[in-house]
Amino acid sequence: MSRQKIGPARWVALGAFSCGLAVVTGAFGAHGLERVVDAQGMAWWKTAVEYHFIHALALIACGLHAERRELAGWIPGLMLAGWVLFSGTLYAMALGAPRWFGAITPVGGTLWIAAWIGLGWSAWRSARSGS
Repeated sequence: MSRQKIGPARWVALGAFSCGLAVVTGAFGAHGLERVVDAQGMAWWKTAVEYHFIHALALIACGLHAERRELAGWIPGLMLAGWVLFSGTLYAMALGAPRWFGAITPVGGTLWIAAWIGLGWSAWRSARSGS
């Protein structure tokens, strides 16, 4: 059985859905969590939402770039995995997960760094090749 590759339009769709989820989580934090989460939890939540939104937009950018030029599938995959690990662990800690989840958070950030470098390299190579 062959593995099916996620196409550019699917990355755009995942990014768009993720942006919608970022709006929902932001609104939930602003209107539902303030009364039940301490200041540290709110700070984690706000950071998670901010980075969630930025990297949801990055998924859209990856999909749009891939429609026009070659883009390695691991790049948007790292964006998505980074979101799950970085924002996911911050959301979880804000809601009461053990603080050791914070040790996982930088792994997500590292995946994002690798994805941004990969996207930049891909765009640089595309510009050089004239495609």
